[in-house]
Amino acid sequence: MRTVTVRELRGHGGAVLDDVARGKSVVVTRDGTPVAELRPVPRRGATAADLVARRRHLPDVDPAALRADVDAVLDMTL
Repeated sequence: MRTVTVRELRGHGGAVLDDVARGKSVVVTRDGTPVAELRPVPRRGATAADLVARRRHLPDVDPAALRADVDAVLDMTL
């Protein structure tokens, strides 16, 4: 885990936050004593396990019926 001083944070805050955005945690120290920890906010997106679980509950798709539906809607002469 990276450690930065308050002074470094003030002077290079953008770079420190770039590291945090890339998934790194940073401890901020004042006079050598840790006072804060900056860490990435948990992502709201679905994990791979969530996507697999969702896929299991989807209805089966008949490819021929899907193609017929698409052909009925789209004008293939365009």
